[in-house]
Amino acid sequence: MANIAVVTIRFRCAKQLWRELPRLLTPHYPGNAENMTDPDTTHPHAVTAPHPPLDRYYSDETQRRGWVRRMFDNTASDYDRIERLIGFGSGSRYRHDALARAGLKAGMRALDVGAGTGLVTRQAAAIVGDPKLIIGVDPSPGMLECARVPAGVKMVEGSAEQIPFPDASFDFVSMGYALRHLSDLSVAFPECLRVLKAGGRLCILEITRPQRKFVAAMLKVYLRGIVPLVARVSARNDDTPALWAYYWDTIEQCVPPEAVMQALKSAGFQNVRRHVEVQIFSEYCAQRPAA
Repeated sequence: MANIAVVTIRFRCAKQLWRELPRLLTPHYPGNAENMTDPDTTHPHAVTAPHPPLDRYYSDETQRRGWVRRMFDNTASDYDRIERLIGFGSGSRYRHDALARAGLKAGMRALDVGAGTGLVTRQAAAIVGDPKLIIGVDPSPGMLECARVPAGVKMVEGSAEQIPFPDASFDFVSMGYALRHLSDLSVAFPECLRVLKAGGRLCILEITRPQRKFVAAMLKVYLRGIVPLVARVSARNDDTPALWAYYWDTIEQCVPPEAVMQALKSAGFQNVRRHVEVQIFSEYCAQRPAA
């Protein structure tokens, strides 16, 4: 009976995906693309949103904050399970390796911004060696409640735009797939710089729309089509499919990597660089000046 159920689920997903394939392969640009602002070095307080308002979900920044927080609160219990399904169990190893490439080492005091359920936080704790040296920050109480982290790791409610810690508190700051959910890069990045010690390192993990059209189209079919269907048949919360559809829409509309790197430089970071894995996974690395 279990095998029959699995086959039935796969058939339903394939059937629905076939119906929606033409729409998924057609570029979708919600909102007004002109609202997508690049970093403005002459106006340091100009808003630099990672993507324009997505009219399918909300109409302005105030609605966006409420909508995103509600969705993450509601779907937190499903998040890790869906992530394992869509990542085929490879996410933990990749996060671990990315943090190591960015310079996280044993004994460092590290902050994970946008920690969610602790997927990056757990890997940071494994590298550092002492969970008490790791703190996770996230604006969603629901995600923090569902976080699974080693004993000793401290999880705190807060946002990237207003990190609740003093200046020069950490050797390393990470942010895993949360950049697209920020409200203002020109506020969040200086905050990350502020809490880093001199010479401290920053690592931002993000999914970037591939430059090759075929790869981008296949990724869209997977993230915008297959993943929400998988969520629809396996999630406990009705909002989970919408969250994962939103996941792709923010990727499609996100400012280009060059704009992210310029925003980091404008915030005061040096040695800004980007490492890319399989044309999709971007690792933005930077460092606070030593003096």
